[in-house]
Amino acid sequence: MPMTTETDAGAPVRQNWIGNGCSSLGNCSRKFIHVTGAIFVFLLIWQLAPYFGLINPIIIPVPTTILQKMIQLTLSGELLTNIAVSLGRVLVGFFIALAVALPLGFLLGGWFKSFETAVNPLLQVLGQANPFTLFPVFITLLGIGELSKISIIFWVCQWPVLFNTVSGIKNVDPAIVKMARSMGIGKWQMFRKVLLPAAMPSVFTGIRMSAVFAFFMLIGAEMIGASSGLGYMILQAQATFQMPKMWVGIVTVAFLGILFNWILLQIEKKFSGWKEELVM
Repeated sequence: MPMTTETDAGAPVRQNWIGNGCSSLGNCSRKFIHVTGAIFVFLLIWQLAPYFGLINPIIIPVPTTILQKMIQLTLSGELLTNIAVSLGRVLVGFFIALAVALPLGFLLGGWFKSFETAVNPLLQVLGQANPFTLFPVFITLLGIGELSKISIIFWVCQWPVLFNTVSGIKNVDPAIVKMARSMGIGKWQMFRKVLLPAAMPSVFTGIRMSAVFAFFMLIGAEMIGASSGLGYMILQAQATFQMPKMWVGIVTVAFLGILFNWILLQIEKKFSGWKEELVM
């Protein structure tokens, strides 16, 4: 059974060892049924929609047609090849963004707050720049090869991580910081034992946002000067009016985005195990 403790105010707190949103196995089962039930109903309506004249199955194929095409493309190896190419671009751009934005965010939010205040307007302007309008700039500077595609993914991924990391560090409860200082904790211990754990929820929010933006920009990047990848497959299928193949690409990108976000949520739970869930 989950461990139950009490807070200083006396409110019971249950240690959530099953996962966010699931305080018991029964709750998890109900949540799973609700989620899968909603998906099943949506797919059923989609499957039956052409019979009621709601959609044109030539333009929007039904799920069974898309599934058949997906199996065909998987067996031929075309789908798996394009998935591997697209995932490679996403992961490289995403992890480079993390390698740059996380340390920079911790430094600006923790040790160089005055500098962060000075450069924040410039960072906000750069972060708000529409990445699609920057495509010509990246292509002009870096060509139409892999470097420009990875660079545009890196560009859109770094800003949510940077801004949420800075915000998470700056918004740590001052009372906790003062208490730690009164105990004689040094700067490195302050960062590792106080600031970092307290900022983790905000940091992971930025990381998950970046993952969404990465897959969002992937399609645009692969539609310009690419010869492989899911974006290229979608564009070519649309140009040759192969609607089932186009929808296979769309569904695959959506599924990969959901899977990537789920993986990040599991990692977040590992790093944010100190969070407790109030028993309602």
